[in-house]
Amino acid sequence: QVRLVESGGGLVQAGGSLRLSCTASGRIYKVNNMGWYRQAPGQQRELVAAQADDGNTNYADSVKGRFTISRDNARKAVFLQMTSLEPEDTAVYYCNARGLTPTLIRFDSWGQGTQVTVSS
Repeated sequence: QVRLVESGGGLVQAGGSLRLSCTASGRIYKVNNMGWYRQAPGQQRELVAAQADDGNTNYADSVKGRFTISRDNARKAVFLQMTSLEPEDTAVYYCNARGLTPTLIRFDSWGQGTQVTVSS
């Protein structure tokens, strides 16, 4: 019922930048949290950054100072500006959104994932 569409992944050299975008659509009354997770081969999915609807943000220690999350609440969109990328940032990045449908049922939806590859 809630669909997330991501874009912006790709291949970049170490030290470069990328910007990920994600837009939510469907039966949405309110989006509370939007965020980005990533999963590297053989690793568990981990939180990269998240932002609540009140603007509070949460970042993984490994990306603090390099990544910035932002939201456009009117468009139900979330963005991740990634700078000073490192090979260790290579992973599939997933968008996540949590909120309420018009019938006040909670949703917790994921995008299909976008590959980010950082070459050394």
